[in-house]
Amino acid sequence: MTIKHYPVFPTEKVVEHYTEQDGVPVQYVCTTDISRSDMPMDVFYRETPHPEFGNRYFGLYADREGRVMITNADRVEEFEFGMVENNDGELEYSQSHHDYKVFENGNMIDGGRQYIRSLLGCDVYRVKDGGFVKDANDI
Repeated sequence: MTIKHYPVFPTEKVVEHYTEQDGVPVQYVCTTDISRSDMPMDVFYRETPHPEFGNRYFGLYADREGRVMITNADRVEEFEFGMVENNDGELEYSQSHHDYKVFENGNMIDGGRQYIRSLLGCDVYRVKDGGFVKDANDI
């Protein structure tokens, strides 16, 4: 099933830039809060740890002054992502604390990484090795 994302930046350009700069494949993973509520960032993955910083995930976000910032996003593998089906049959997740999504099919999802709230239940996913995997503990 396809997961629908709403990235902050043009992810294809970011992937191309960092793949070329670092000399290893980089891929977009998701957009979510990592360290601050309601400040979602685009999370990217590289299979090998960064030679200088040691992280495999990094996040790009715009700070309150509009500057593009980069940060270690390895914590993304610790989080749960509640996912529900939208009207088009794609899975969607709440990207940040107050990202409330409701669909005509009766599904809704809310809470970002702070909590998972859904109306009809949801599947829980985690990020592992740069992709989403379904958790056995669905809500």
